[in-house]
Amino acid sequence: MAEPRDPVADLRRIAFLLERAHEETYRVRAFRTAASVLAARDDLAQRATAGTLTALTGVGEVTARCVTESLAGERPGYLLRLENAHEKPLDEAAAALRAALRGDCHTHSDWSDGGSSIEEMATTARELGHEYLALTDHSPRLTVANGLSTQRLRRQLEVVAACNEELAPFRILTGIEVDILANGVLDQSEELLAVLDIVVASVHSQLRMPAAEMTKRMRAAVANPHVDVLGHCTGRMVTGPRRRPESQFDADAVFAACAEHGVAVEVNCRPERLDPPHRLLRLAVEAGCLFAVDSDAHAPGQLDWLSSGCERAAACGVAAERVVNTWSADQLRDWTAR
Repeated sequence: MAEPRDPVADLRRIAFLLERAHEETYRVRAFRTAASVLAARDDLAQRATAGTLTALTGVGEVTARCVTESLAGERPGYLLRLENAHEKPLDEAAAALRAALRGDCHTHSDWSDGGSSIEEMATTARELGHEYLALTDHSPRLTVANGLSTQRLRRQLEVVAACNEELAPFRILTGIEVDILANGVLDQSEELLAVLDIVVASVHSQLRMPAAEMTKRMRAAVANPHVDVLGHCTGRMVTGPRRRPESQFDADAVFAACAEHGVAVEVNCRPERLDPPHRLLRLAVEAGCLFAVDSDAHAPGQLDWLSSGCERAAACGVAAERVVNTWSADQLRDWTAR
């Protein structure tokens, strides 16, 4: 008889792969909830034999079947299907860039609109081989994303400090994805922005603003000395119910400002964004910009999206030495403190 597998680990792996595949949140939650419930119990084998796993709150028929298969020493069929659907291999240039990445500069937790705790996001990043993870939850005016007030962000900094003591040498970098308001001002106090390791500035509102005004807005934000990364610059959504076109702006002028002020242009890896498009990415390369290949992850499995951004960046001629998250955490913090 085969040795039993770890059913909780298998459930968490399934949740991770569902997140990476960008499946519906309720599917992911079913497996993560079941894993949390079962991790606290020592009677799984007995319940599997008696067929009473589903009597536990949070364990359904599908998750119970996965547990039974794991305990029998089998890789659950659900897990096998997800693993067989793994993304295609990267070409040589993209693979080299992915291997050079040492961290992620844009991620979210359940403090704003992410689905998992800071600890879970950081632990998953470490398991993926990251050396660091920048936590960049949203700023206050993005209420739909539960943006962090000044007080909540200060509390988050205390939580991050405690997590870093436990996770060292892995490091969570403090940060924010701060809204660029209509006048180019940033949606957080200058005093607090100054103490963060990384500031990603993004446009989330009035995306159909006339091109001249949007250009002025973005250039003003990029010129702010606290800004380190310009996030998903066109704001487009290429798939899903929120599909929308690119914002209009003078890309040459905006990328020239990024190059002048040493602000990295983000290569956003979210499959519904794929931002910037190839033509703008090539313009940013020609402008001499720095880059950040970021997952913009809102769940642990989404941290594994970096490969798609590396593929687009390599195809557009982005050199690894121009990608800020190929640098060590200390180098990155020295740069952002410039």
